[in-house]
Amino acid sequence: MSKTVKELLVNIKNVESVGSTEISVTNLCIDSRTVTAGSLYAAVKGTQVDGHNFIQSAIEKGARVILCQELPQNILENITYLKTENTTVTLGQISVNFFDHAIDDLIVVGCTGTNGKTTVTTLLFDLFSHLGYKCGLISTVEYRIGKDIYPSTHTTPDVISLHKLFAEMSHQGCTHVFMEVSSHALDQDRIAGINFAGAVFTNITHDHLDYHITFDNYIKAKKKFFDLLTDDAFSVTNKDDKNGLVMLQNTKSIRYTYSLKGTADFNVKIIESDFGGMLLRFGTTDIWTPLVGNFNASNLLAVYATAKLLTQGDEEIEVAMSALGRVNGRFEAIAGPNSRTAIIDYAHTPDALENVIKTIQHIRQGHSNLITVVGCGGNRDSAKRPEMGSIASRMSERCLFTSDNPRNEDPNQIIEEMMVGVSPENSRKVLKITDRAEAIRTAVLLSQPGDVILIAGKGHETYQDIKGVKHPFDDRIIVTEEFKHIK
Repeated sequence: MSKTVKELLVNIKNVESVGSTEISVTNLCIDSRTVTAGSLYAAVKGTQVDGHNFIQSAIEKGARVILCQELPQNILENITYLKTENTTVTLGQISVNFFDHAIDDLIVVGCTGTNGKTTVTTLLFDLFSHLGYKCGLISTVEYRIGKDIYPSTHTTPDVISLHKLFAEMSHQGCTHVFMEVSSHALDQDRIAGINFAGAVFTNITHDHLDYHITFDNYIKAKKKFFDLLTDDAFSVTNKDDKNGLVMLQNTKSIRYTYSLKGTADFNVKIIESDFGGMLLRFGTTDIWTPLVGNFNASNLLAVYATAKLLTQGDEEIEVAMSALGRVNGRFEAIAGPNSRTAIIDYAHTPDALENVIKTIQHIRQGHSNLITVVGCGGNRDSAKRPEMGSIASRMSERCLFTSDNPRNEDPNQIIEEMMVGVSPENSRKVLKITDRAEAIRTAVLLSQPGDVILIAGKGHETYQDIKGVKHPFDDRIIVTEEFKHIK
């Protein structure tokens, strides 16, 4: 694929060019290490690294065009420089032109929120696949193009990778794309150049304050998504979240709300619920789902509302929804001996952990105990660690604090920061076991017939990140193996 600079700048304003615009570009790069001959290198000012420092390196590797916010002092005659106010935003627009406006062939719906993004986008992908559409998925767990599955590198990829994915999805005949939109991506303008057909907001709770610093900044990052929508797009927001309506302030999009608790454009009622699933009532239609919990009822309602808006109320939606399965690592129940149950869940925020435990408390019967295995990720928002410790110890009969993905932090120190939130009366419930496999094994050994073991924090992940190395580790495999040794 090749485009001249002139072709790449079609319909793009506020770009100052220095050098020839007839130069051909064969590749777009945001990382100087991936530059090849004929590349356009975009110098992005990141949170850790300023791409402007690598302009010379990119040129030495063959870059012929430099997109930047500050022109280098040494201007080379055979290089074209494009100066813009925001490299990433302009790069998004250039990517649209480079990939022949492939995104115009796609109906793209984004979902943002602290919790629920993966569930909502995955279920939308599954639902529309059931309805006969060929779809694309961009999520924390994986990327999909129809039946093909690719490993996920980021919740929301960088702007070039995104548009490259869209181009491949369009080439393979996809009509719809459902994608997670993270607060980091919004703050860093990674969704530049995407004309969203719709946006969904699930909720916003304590997370990522290591990056956003304040909760207000976090809210503003999420709201930015809705501020960018055009007047022919729709927005669907969770009215049960106190910041749900904040997302709709100033948006040009057509606004809709959903709620489990009050009046809204879309409502659902939980008729029955157990560890096997729920019976939900959408209007006058009852649907059985293997998903469990109020939070999943809310997620399914967001899916239902979005589907209705995209299909103008297709009557097949209810039938297709009844065929939807679970999402990996999201309240995934594993049956153990003598009515023991293990719940694997990605819950890694205080709100998510509390919601999962409340669901278990609501469903469990008799005198069964809840044993919670939980940790907190390293090199991430440390302010939530005491909250996680407080919730787990307060709402469980026993809990084991352990490693999550410690990354480059001392896992024992992370656990001690979780202990700060544990009250003296609840400290007796807590065991500190750094080795996660040993913590799961201990939880199983402590369990009695009928007990529930919640293993929280990693969900679908099949690795443990320790000092930059990803070691194979799957909560589901560990607990299943341990159950075999219990009579």
